[in-house]
Amino acid sequence: MSVPSPYHKTTLPNGVRVVTGPMTGVKSASLIFYYGVGSRYEPAPVAGISHFLEHMLFKGTERRPDPMQISQEIEGVGGVLNAATGRESTTYWCKTPSTHFASAYDVLADIQRNSVIDTAELDKERSVIIEEIRSIQDSPEDVVHEVIDEVVWGEEAVGRSIAGSEQTVGAVDREAMVGYWRRNYGPDRLVVAAGGEVRHEEVVALTEEHFGDLAKPERPDEFAPTVAAQDAARVRLVERETEQAHLCLSMPALPYSTERRYVQSTIEAVLSSGMSSRLFQEIREKRGLVYSVYGYFRPYADVGQGVVYAGTDLERVEETVGAIVEELRKLVHEPVPADELRRTKELRKGRLLMGLEDSRSVASWIGSQEATYGEIKTPEQVMEKIEAVTAEEVRELAVELFREEKLSLALVGPYSDPQPFADLLKIG
Repeated sequence: MSVPSPYHKTTLPNGVRVVTGPMTGVKSASLIFYYGVGSRYEPAPVAGISHFLEHMLFKGTERRPDPMQISQEIEGVGGVLNAATGRESTTYWCKTPSTHFASAYDVLADIQRNSVIDTAELDKERSVIIEEIRSIQDSPEDVVHEVIDEVVWGEEAVGRSIAGSEQTVGAVDREAMVGYWRRNYGPDRLVVAAGGEVRHEEVVALTEEHFGDLAKPERPDEFAPTVAAQDAARVRLVERETEQAHLCLSMPALPYSTERRYVQSTIEAVLSSGMSSRLFQEIREKRGLVYSVYGYFRPYADVGQGVVYAGTDLERVEETVGAIVEELRKLVHEPVPADELRRTKELRKGRLLMGLEDSRSVASWIGSQEATYGEIKTPEQVMEKIEAVTAEEVRELAVELFREEKLSLALVGPYSDPQPFADLLKIG
């Protein structure tokens, strides 16, 4: 007998999807608007416009012309609001006491529908974003993540900085921004997610009130599919006088559209989830090579990317690169022991459950799944997928992903010769 889902979904006639995850024992309500558009969708001359627009929607509406009104109406009742831009989505969210949910919905919907995009505010915010871009360039730990994306993806939009460049942000005028906004914030790309002390019927009614008349645009921007065509290891050095070497080792990986994503996320957990993970134990604890080391997989609709970051002493960078490659090599050549695989699965399942104790995390859980997959799995269904992963599946995928001709290395530090680092990228 199937267990009924604790989540609810309604699709409005114009295509807006509403998903809710009611919770008992909480007094908060979280609301997230997911738009299925991000930096991958942008025309190259205005790269960064998604992120720029996200900032501008907080700069005043027809009813709330002063940006301070927007934040005060949420924060004045103890709430928080924010937004984030990714490569394939943009999200706007707030969390408030549940008694103020309807008014919070009104604020967040108002900025989506009625922002004025004032030219003076646009120019002011442009300067803010350019300073944000410069701050990334000033931070070796941040810049190495930007560089590794460029190394792996080249000129593809999936590898561009989400913030854009000073040149492309400088090219965005009001007409371009309003056109991008109207083209891409259509009803079929919008998922409204709410979690906490909420009633599904109320959330649907509010969505009908605020978005029921939203018309589908004629020609929204689309992203061009990406092909991972790398056939030789790549190394890029960013020569700087730094106190520490910052490096990212990367490779193309699986998209989120495959069921093998559960195997890929198991590899991620074996390598980098918690202080008992392989990267932390071997490279930090046993060898003392780094203070910070971690890895992650970033799946997209059609491609994916795996990254391992480390910050290490200038004199020990080659040893660190070699140690990271050795951990990849182990996954290729040796099945994960049964006890380690068991611990990893229990860690993943435990963190999944503990991560759903907050209204915002529940809204994020249901909203991101609906926006990404068009369906919502319960935690129990996902745990079944985690439990089903075998050591042989892990090794097979490691063999597929961790191939030396697919490896890329970005390194920020006082180094000029790439060859010693290229010589280390051997899986064998």
